[in-house]
Amino acid sequence: MGDYPLIEDHGLIGDLQTAALVTTQGTIDWYCSPRFDSPSIFGSLLDSEKGGHFKVAPVDKTYATKQLYLPDTAVLVTRFMTEAGAGEVIDFMPVTGATATRRHRLVRLLRCVRGSLTFQVDIAPRFNYGRTPHELHYTEQGAVFVTDELELTLHAVREPEDVRLVPQDLGDHDMHFTLTLQAGQERGVVLESFADGPPRHIPHTEYMELFDGTVQFWRNWLGQSRYSGRWREAVERSAVTLKLMTYAPSGALVAAPTAGLPEQLGGERNWDYRFTWIRDASFSIYALLGLGFTEEAVAFIGWLRDRVHEKAGCDGNSGPLNIMYRVDGSADLVEETLDHWEGYAGSSPVRIGNGAANQLQLDIYGEALDSIFFAHQRGIQLDHRGWTSLRTLVDWLSDHWDQPEEGLWETRGGRQDFTYGRVMSWVAFDRALRLAAASGRPATLARWSTERDKIYEQVLTRGWDPERQSFVQHYGSQVLDSSLLRMSTVGFITPDDPMWSSTLKAMDERLVNDSLVYRYNPEASPDGLRGSEGTFSLCTFIYVDALARAGRLNEARLVLEKMLTYANHLGLYSEEIDLTGRQLGNFPQAFTHLAFIDTALTLDRELNRARANGTAVPRGSAESNL
Repeated sequence: MGDYPLIEDHGLIGDLQTAALVTTQGTIDWYCSPRFDSPSIFGSLLDSEKGGHFKVAPVDKTYATKQLYLPDTAVLVTRFMTEAGAGEVIDFMPVTGATATRRHRLVRLLRCVRGSLTFQVDIAPRFNYGRTPHELHYTEQGAVFVTDELELTLHAVREPEDVRLVPQDLGDHDMHFTLTLQAGQERGVVLESFADGPPRHIPHTEYMELFDGTVQFWRNWLGQSRYSGRWREAVERSAVTLKLMTYAPSGALVAAPTAGLPEQLGGERNWDYRFTWIRDASFSIYALLGLGFTEEAVAFIGWLRDRVHEKAGCDGNSGPLNIMYRVDGSADLVEETLDHWEGYAGSSPVRIGNGAANQLQLDIYGEALDSIFFAHQRGIQLDHRGWTSLRTLVDWLSDHWDQPEEGLWETRGGRQDFTYGRVMSWVAFDRALRLAAASGRPATLARWSTERDKIYEQVLTRGWDPERQSFVQHYGSQVLDSSLLRMSTVGFITPDDPMWSSTLKAMDERLVNDSLVYRYNPEASPDGLRGSEGTFSLCTFIYVDALARAGRLNEARLVLEKMLTYANHLGLYSEEIDLTGRQLGNFPQAFTHLAFIDTALTLDRELNRARANGTAVPRGSAESNL
């Protein structure tokens, strides 16, 4: 691993327009500004030498470190303990609000809580993914890092009588200084982009206003949650994490705040996830409304409605919807590689943009319609313009659902007749029919009904393998695919149907490894990429959901409890988990946290139902596997 921290050894802070990762060693090694998808300022996560960082740590290297969130907030505390003293770094970003801005602030307070501690502070930005040089200008009050496109201003949190910080001039246009604090003393820095004035001293009272305001925002927001189930702490941490990955000006949710983190160390499966996938964001509706966050759900429905109305994909092969967009709704996601960066622990290439943006993935229409219908049932309804655009979309699907596609895993091995894409196309027609009936809106009902029934018959014949006794990844194959675990969730098949029971059993045997679940076997179904990958955390959670719906409640609960042990020390999940339990892929991943919330709601409901019915929870095979 060399100079690279483990992916899971990070916490996340943010201001609802961008975010930063902070290691357990006190280093900000990923930060883009002014948006999630902007070029990086600190990027040593992807190149330890050329990426840039903002490090705060004890000068004495023999320290122990712990990290936690201030309860019910996104304020991160990194603690350092040495024989001479103990200290803390408190990191947060004041919330910016729903108006897009270039002004963002990283606030870092250094505090000594026992004995004496000397901190080393290194601020080494590398603008535009390390491609744009900068200058450093000192003033009596702080410093300014300058490029032609962006300025970062460093303010000091100090009182007038405090000793002024004296930087060490190493001639590298970076800032270095040490700071010795005694028990009870605290100092800090604020790094601000596009400040409205020169560097200045920020008195402690002003810092406390920023701190208290940020804490109060998060506690007020989380206080809206209606969840009181068995996994409350983990669910609420996932909710805060999802909120941190939401771009407030548009309501769009990024798949992750990072790019280029590998699905296999040293491999090429390194993608940019700083965009909004129709699929992932549609899932957010279930989680948000399930927890009681109506405002966020309304904002995303508005964002999705605008994408449907634009029909941005009609000039290409992807249909009326692109599979992903930038947070502002634009669709320019041209993929390029950063050849001057070595990648996380040597995992190259490092990609920015995403070449899968124009793929045809039919399942997104089902996910979009299902989330809109779910919202409709809870009082969030489409207006006339929204319905007209939606009807156009479903009419398009009537003509185009029966064709090969790339599938939800964004494989680059050619189009196939993916079973999951067909199932979710069935969902699109089914939910459109229900919406039309519920609202009395005009629609081509007869045709939608005909197409829905065609898909049902096709999946039951061509998507079913009689030899393996299971539904398969795509027509003509025997490959299993964990995406099909959602077939019972969306109502395509009942949880007690023998065809579904045997499919679930086949997945138990071939895709599940000690409770962890693989997407599929890339050796059996080549996806156009070299290398292998870990188990997908998302898939484990939808497996728990499927077990719960099938009545295998003991197994479902045990698998969920095991999965909770794979979260990092803060309750965060990346995309995948390798055989050693290490996290892989972009971090944290929204889809994983969304699936966890949805699964926790389902399993809570099923366990409560069993208890309310006065029946014992059915015993599965879980205990015998311990």
